[in-house]
Amino acid sequence: MTRALVLASAISFAVVLVSPAERLTAQDDRSAIPRTSDGKPDFSGIWQTLGAADYDLEPHGTRKDAPPGLGIVDGGAIPYQPAALVQRHKNFAARATADPRSKCFTLGTPRGIYGGEPLQIFQRPRDLTLVYQFGHPVRTIHTNGTRHPDGHIDFWLGDSRASWDGDALVVDVNDFNGETWLDRAGNHASDQLHVVERWRLLDANTLEYRATLDDPAVYTRPWSLSVLLHRRREPNAQVLENYCYTLDYDRYYPVPPASTSVAPDGRGAEKAPRRTAARRSR
Repeated sequence: MTRALVLASAISFAVVLVSPAERLTAQDDRSAIPRTSDGKPDFSGIWQTLGAADYDLEPHGTRKDAPPGLGIVDGGAIPYQPAALVQRHKNFAARATADPRSKCFTLGTPRGIYGGEPLQIFQRPRDLTLVYQFGHPVRTIHTNGTRHPDGHIDFWLGDSRASWDGDALVVDVNDFNGETWLDRAGNHASDQLHVVERWRLLDANTLEYRATLDDPAVYTRPWSLSVLLHRRREPNAQVLENYCYTLDYDRYYPVPPASTSVAPDGRGAEKAPRRTAARRSR
């Protein structure tokens, strides 16, 4: 192989190794990003990740219940404390039934961002409202200078207070309830979790999301993850209602309509629907 061919091959290989985020960053057109009337970047829209991070945040091979993935954790591995790592292995072994997602619970923060289904952002000067398709929870990110409430309050999505750092939105999130997982592989945190997010538009249709997680009860040090969200631009794009926790009740609802019978006087008489034992017990 000639030296020129070796050099060309090396350059091609190096180009492949450049991450999508790095390539997009190099091509950023900061003047093209949408802005609100007060000049802030406008995150409004429907966004969705194309990756498979929800199956496992760390690099992993193919499993029967998950496609392979390169992971989105900086450095590749989450720095668990020994006891927390044991719990992670237990979670993984029981993931088919123990994952809160399988019970249709709210995915939490940050999992709701990369959970696979779209989310919609509504933005105004005082706050951003995030509506997630899975379970349809609503998260408010306050940007009006208010602080976290006093005391520890258990929230599924945490309490979010934000400020602007140039064109990046920096969000401080705490007050978690510790009931959520970070992915389907059993990665987890406690109610002491503290998350710092950075949201930044790379261009009009690409949103970079980075989060640093710190939890003294679970991790040996803070660690970070990052993912790209892409704007849904189909003409009929919308966030649908995915209330999967209601599926178990579909056999009881809607209530069967009243049947009509003929009364002795010849007029129609409504017959009340019979209530099932399941409905009587509710």
